[in-house]
Amino acid sequence: MLIQAIATSFRQHFQAEPLLVRAPGRINLIGEHTDYNGGYVLPAAIDKEMYFAVALNQGPTIRLVAHDLHEEFAIEAAAVQRTDTGWANYLLGVVAQFQKRGVAVPGFDCVFGGTIPMGAGLSSSAAVECGLAFALNELLGTGFGRLELALIGQAAEHEYALVKCGLMDQFASLHGRAGHAVRLDCRSLEYEYFPFDTTACRLVLCNSGVKHALASSEYNTRRQECEQGVAVLRQHHPQIQTLRDATLDQLAAHRAELGPVVHRRCVFVVEENHRVEEACRRLAAGDLRGVGHLLYASHAGLRDNYQVSCPELDALVQAATTTAGVFGARMMGGGFGGCTINLVAMDHVEGFVKQMTSAYQKQFGRALETYQGTMVDGVSIIR
Repeated sequence: MLIQAIATSFRQHFQAEPLLVRAPGRINLIGEHTDYNGGYVLPAAIDKEMYFAVALNQGPTIRLVAHDLHEEFAIEAAAVQRTDTGWANYLLGVVAQFQKRGVAVPGFDCVFGGTIPMGAGLSSSAAVECGLAFALNELLGTGFGRLELALIGQAAEHEYALVKCGLMDQFASLHGRAGHAVRLDCRSLEYEYFPFDTTACRLVLCNSGVKHALASSEYNTRRQECEQGVAVLRQHHPQIQTLRDATLDQLAAHRAELGPVVHRRCVFVVEENHRVEEACRRLAAGDLRGVGHLLYASHAGLRDNYQVSCPELDALVQAATTTAGVFGARMMGGGFGGCTINLVAMDHVEGFVKQMTSAYQKQFGRALETYQGTMVDGVSIIR
């Protein structure tokens, strides 16, 4: 097992006994591009994980080993700053956040690695941040709660990885619960768990293998378009703080003023928020087919109104609609590549993977990577 290899590597490197921690990646069942609009998301932690072996070393130096990359990095704890070593920044950003909160972080040693496929949109970066934050919280006895640790991870990503992410990824990694999705209110940070019947259904991710360069610039453009929409609506409805507060009727009434593009963006966000709430009701009732229909509707909105899909993702969702045992499918994540998430009946998973792989190869001449996931508990110590 990878965790045993990481523990062994730690003992060989540092001749000490480490604390062992696991930090899961996440999927988002539904609720895309709603987080920065003050809305709802419905993520879950899944059994693709980062593993950590960490111990204080009684010296002034932080020593990091990236097990999967066979790379090492060292820096004085008192001199932590952004570096040219990309992977180290995710960890150093966490240390900097502890220091910002008045915690004196001494030298420590860390070996980490994992099973989260890179670039698949399963938030390996958030798992790295949350795993180290959890380990340091334990070793230093700082007593931060899970929400504070999520905020530490998010700030690390903002300031050291320079990615302006929402809170969902770090939140899901820390707050996961086996067999449940968790609805997060991105405005109040209140959350609630909803059961996901793992005996009836499997989560299968299909990785398009595509990551268009458009993704980050278009993401920023979508944020601006949503802000434009709110600015227009507030002139008539001062109570509207974010698109979370807007209604479809209000959008229709001010359609001309919004303009066709901004109107479409806003419609998607308002409808997607409604879909998250409806999905929670369906999960509570054990209605996976109903949840699946909402996933298809979400994808159609992401494709047509938010315009963040791409031909490969559209083809994967289209193929899923004609495959036996599929409850629903949609693109997952920021867009322009990455994975589709598919809800597949347990006894159809093998046939689904076979058919999707064949269809993708035929249409795009590329192999399709698939991952199966189970909803698991959030970050924890491995005893």
